[in-house]
Amino acid sequence: MTHYDDAIRNMLHESDGASFDKSRSVNQDLTFIFAEKYFAENNLPFSYSNKRTLNLVDADGYYTNAALLLSEQCEHGIKCAVYEGTGKTKFKARKEFYGSILKQMDDVYEYLSLNNNLNSVFDGLKRVDHPDYPAYALREALLNAVVHRDYDYSGSTLISIFDNRIEFVSLGGLVKGITIEDIMGGISQTRNPLVANVFFRLELIESYGTGIQRIMESYEGCLHTPVFRPAPASFVVTLPKMVNGVMLAGDGDFSKEELILRMIAAKGAITRTEAEMLLGTTKNPTIIFLNRLLRDRKIIKIGSARAVKYMLPK
Repeated sequence: MTHYDDAIRNMLHESDGASFDKSRSVNQDLTFIFAEKYFAENNLPFSYSNKRTLNLVDADGYYTNAALLLSEQCEHGIKCAVYEGTGKTKFKARKEFYGSILKQMDDVYEYLSLNNNLNSVFDGLKRVDHPDYPAYALREALLNAVVHRDYDYSGSTLISIFDNRIEFVSLGGLVKGITIEDIMGGISQTRNPLVANVFFRLELIESYGTGIQRIMESYEGCLHTPVFRPAPASFVVTLPKMVNGVMLAGDGDFSKEELILRMIAAKGAITRTEAEMLLGTTKNPTIIFLNRLLRDRKIIKIGSARAVKYMLPK
């Protein structure tokens, strides 16, 4: 679909006021193999009358765009890319997902889970495994991107996985009249009410307006928290990587040196790069903090060159 097609759709949308998912689908030759299976697994009927109840079929018996999004003929997709480092200069892997948005959601979540590495720390003699990202935050960010994106745009939802964060970029800014302060406070005005209702019936979303609050709650006690950036034609959710799963308060109660000491105590030993990620600083300031701790004999340095690590003195 071209930019010209997008402009026509936007003009029609502004003139009739109907949401994309309520409008009649141009394509009426739809199949629902995955959706039927998904509904059956959740003990919900997917008969013609049920489609009418969910407004997947309009009053004249035609499929709506909500039905199109649930069908195998859905034209919108999700593109995932894994990058080396913290920038976009080098790809490690990339994958595209199409089909019913229910299938896209399942497949993308599985892909994200495969890239959500487990890290181990020791609490006494007990090993505790922590993922790089809270599973709940990944789930809610993905659901937000699928349910609330603007399907009037033909482009794909983009998910970028970096060494220190995951970014979800969905097309369409905030719904008119809603601010970032509103959604942070739990106020929600869904762009796709029919899609949201289907996801609610399938118990994929518990209630409207709680997703972003739940993402924030899953990072409670962490040094770095998720960032939400609305723009005129996009909405970006950035989930920071939890530094080796260490849950550290970021409210200013701890100095940089104290944060380093707490991380070493939790992990046993750290590298300078890990300290940089923890503090959110670059190489030179991090070296200054580490040198202060070395000078005060609060930590020791082991190894040499790139193998240098810092640990607590015995």
